[in-house]
Amino acid sequence: MVAAPHQTQFARILRKNMTDAEQLLWRHLRAHRLCGQKFRRQQPVGPYIVDFVHFGARLVIEADGGQHNGNPDDAARDAWLRNRGFTVLRFWNDEILLNVEVVLEVILGELAKGAASFPLFPLSPCPSPSRERGDR
Repeated sequence: MVAAPHQTQFARILRKNMTDAEQLLWRHLRAHRLCGQKFRRQQPVGPYIVDFVHFGARLVIEADGGQHNGNPDDAARDAWLRNRGFTVLRFWNDEILLNVEVVLEVILGELAKGAASFPLFPLSPCPSPSRERGDR
């Protein structure tokens, strides 16, 4: 699936203007930091730009603010992604900002469910989020 040029440009703008919750979650997902897993941020997938995606696990992660509460567009988007084999995890921004460790555990749990269909390098043991590079 090749993104349209306007989608690619918009994704670049979104990467430069991430919310605090997206930035915090990206710090844990980027550069294979979550158990060696490869995530992309603000990535075009079909007609949509998803916050984070793991293509091997077909896992989409969305960080949502209040504008997403009961939004029918989100339901249509999630259905489109699910019909193409993606699992969609949605977290409220407050959840990410206040309980990032719990959010990461949920993500790891979802990755473990699909471990048979893609390689995990390794799923455990993983360093705790507080012991990452630069957090000493």
